[in-house]
Amino acid sequence: MEIKSAEFVISNTDVKKCPSKNLPEYAFIGRSNVGKSSLINMLTNRKGLAMTSATPGKTMLINHFFINKEWYLVDLPGYGYARRGKSGQNNIRKIIEDYILEREQMTNLFLLIDARHDPQKIDLEFMEWLGENGVPFSIVFTKADKLTSGKLKTSVHNYLNKLKEQWEELPPYFVTSSEKKTGREEILGYIAEINKSF
Repeated sequence: MEIKSAEFVISNTDVKKCPSKNLPEYAFIGRSNVGKSSLINMLTNRKGLAMTSATPGKTMLINHFFINKEWYLVDLPGYGYARRGKSGQNNIRKIIEDYILEREQMTNLFLLIDARHDPQKIDLEFMEWLGENGVPFSIVFTKADKLTSGKLKTSVHNYLNKLKEQWEELPPYFVTSSEKKTGREEILGYIAEINKSF
């Protein structure tokens, strides 16, 4: 898929204010500092489309970007940023849960996981919640360039083995590097395939 246009549409905290068009939406989510903005900019080939930040937990809103005038890419707030305090975390959780559970246009959720880390309880619990609610999702391993190819293989393999303890069938997964544009064709191809059947 070639990205011919990518434009910012709206930011908000209320799922009811999301765009009214009945077009497929692909949402991206992950823990703070997982490389979400960099991945979105890499996929769309637009350097400053999603704001990257040195401070984790900057995305506090649901951000809609209109791609090729035919589908939406949605940047969701990062979860699990401890310095936000209890009420801040609860607010973010409500924004995320309302969007995921109520937004009928959401076609697939891409869950970002830092390839360098062992499986984290917060991510595994989030996946479990997605499974319980029948939410279609894929896993995106980020920052692949930060590991040697052997360590990357082992890390991904260990992660998938951990998931097999709970999941009969594993979700689709992608290995990416925003620096090297690894995984770009695969993710965009996956979106294109789903769009055909939408």
